[in-house]
Amino acid sequence: MSRIIAGAAGGARLAPVKGPHTRPTTDRVKEALFSRLETYDVLAGARVLDLFAGSGALGLEAASRGAAEVTLVDRDRAALRSCEANRAALERAGSPARITVAASPVLPFLRHRATSGPWDLVFLDPPYDLPEAELSEILETLAGTLADDAVLVAERSARSPEPAWGSSLERFAHRAYGETALWFVEPVCGD
Repeated sequence: MSRIIAGAAGGARLAPVKGPHTRPTTDRVKEALFSRLETYDVLAGARVLDLFAGSGALGLEAASRGAAEVTLVDRDRAALRSCEANRAALERAGSPARITVAASPVLPFLRHRATSGPWDLVFLDPPYDLPEAELSEILETLAGTLADDAVLVAERSARSPEPAWGSSLERFAHRAYGETALWFVEPVCGD
């Protein structure tokens, strides 16, 4: 069972998603990811968007560690039930973050909710079999919703090619942990 690792709700257990279509981020990867994010000083007071949220583990970890607002987005009913249960568990554990669960496919959410940004931190953890063209379209749409100093973390299979970031995003770091690859991305600064 997954858990919140640190912060206001540290140790809180998270309800898993019941179903065959979810690939949870392991605690080992989550610990490494959040250690890196803390060095970037991006968590405190952040507006966080967790796309393809699954159980919401990444967004909720950010909430526990000081994010001000977290939006969990998924379209799968089992994932949404887990997100709602886990949001309630975090609230009971004392997390002060405002946590919202949005039932929507990612691309329509981004197109219709673009004004709800700018996002300071985005987790993008799509199914590994998501076609690269669809991922590119999501990244292109997402780029216009980010704060100038935002960090985007894309989780993919270590066997997948590097995503096409387009002209508005650029990779600044990459880490692999077994089958999981994390790509750290930021908006391209305008002149």
